[in-house]
Amino acid sequence: MKLTKVSLCLATLALGIASAASSYKVTLPSDITAGATKIKAGEYQVQVEGNQAIFKQGKTSTTIPVAVENNATKFRYTSVETVSSELKAIDLGGTTTKLVIAPAKSGSAATE
Repeated sequence: MKLTKVSLCLATLALGIASAASSYKVTLPSDITAGATKIKAGEYQVQVEGNQAIFKQGKTSTTIPVAVENNATKFRYTSVETVSSELKAIDLGGTTTKLVIAPAKSGSAATE
């Protein structure tokens, strides 16, 4: 009986760690454009699903196309790379993962 409880606890813990590992806290200090999408300043939980980064803030979510790259070493902190007010990439702290924002297609206007 105790072995079953311990196994259940470990399985629950492992599931919690696995789901937490795919969500990252990102703070945007000012309004930015990511590809063809405008994102307002604030704190977001960013989830990576395939070649999509999903920015969640409360009940609102915004999906941005990204290219997932692997760095040779782990990033110490989560950080955003911007040029002017355009988001170029996000380095995910504690991982070797870098999300490179897909550029907006020419002729498309930024949306919210």
